[in-house]
Amino acid sequence: MKKQNCQKILEEQLANRILVLDGAMGTMIQQHQLEEADFRGQRFSGHDADLKDNNDILCLTNPAIIESIHCSFLDAGADILQTNTFNANRISQADYNLESIVVELNREAAKLAVKAVREKSQEDSSRPHFVAGSIRPTNRTASLSPDVNDPGFRAITFEELVEAYYEQVAGLMEGGVDLLMPETTFDTLNLKAVIFAIEKYFEDHKIRVPLMLSVTITDRSGRTLSGQTLEAFWYTIEQARPLSVGINWALGATEMRPYIEKLAALATCYVSVHPNAGLPNTFGEYDDTPEFMAKELGEWAQNGWLNIVGGCCGTAPENIQAISKAVQRWLSPNLDDKAAIPAPVLT
Repeated sequence: MKKQNCQKILEEQLANRILVLDGAMGTMIQQHQLEEADFRGQRFSGHDADLKDNNDILCLTNPAIIESIHCSFLDAGADILQTNTFNANRISQADYNLESIVVELNREAAKLAVKAVREKSQEDSSRPHFVAGSIRPTNRTASLSPDVNDPGFRAITFEELVEAYYEQVAGLMEGGVDLLMPETTFDTLNLKAVIFAIEKYFEDHKIRVPLMLSVTITDRSGRTLSGQTLEAFWYTIEQARPLSVGINWALGATEMRPYIEKLAALATCYVSVHPNAGLPNTFGEYDDTPEFMAKELGEWAQNGWLNIVGGCCGTAPENIQAISKAVQRWLSPNLDDKAAIPAPVLT
């Protein structure tokens, strides 16, 4: 599908129904109880660093597992698949001494998701499906010092982030993604670097795909880790003209509810949400059932708070299936009505 046609189809779908995002890749990978050898595969059998829990590398060493997870979410009702590239940037991959394969990692991850979507479309051509390139804010923050004794210190520069993100975007675009999705944003300065890198790639290659931006509210204060309120976050990134803005990670649906209501009132674009399946219990597991999440998110759909909905940590295909059924009867909020909200004047 050509990118121009893809964007048109995506906007047509959003104008008429609520789209469903997939669930947690990490949760599904954990169910396979993989060991070091499974992550290494034959290609990295002699690699000089431990690779266990580097989920992104499975796109190269155990692609059948990743493809099967993609297919399970599509079968559960997902319209949009996220690539298995949450840590596929050179800053995060430096922990594994794998900075050199970042472009390949993103390209092959995108190809796996695209393949799953194409096969699903052959089974059922009545509903289009899309692939979103997942981009994490890395494991560094541009706004905060990691050293309490040196508050002016920064472990990463804006320029270094831009370089890393540009490389990741290049791989995702080469692999054929339909959208780019910087998600789990805990520091808006990191997100600005992502947006800068994406725009530079678009300009360099004379191509453009829609952006889905998703922020993380870390606790009941209603702020990001770097201290921004939702209002400040939205006003900061509005000029990027995203297709959608949303909230994910850190909170379950119960805790996230007041913030998605506030964001839905603020945003003049489509709104997305993919909460965790509750807060982790003492065993690090997530207790919100598919039925509970479906009831809660179904109410949000009824209230007109969202256009795209899915799940983050702890959400399996059963959660996505229940959520998909719960939002099917509700129309997507009209973007024309949202556009009538006066936009803030940015200086």
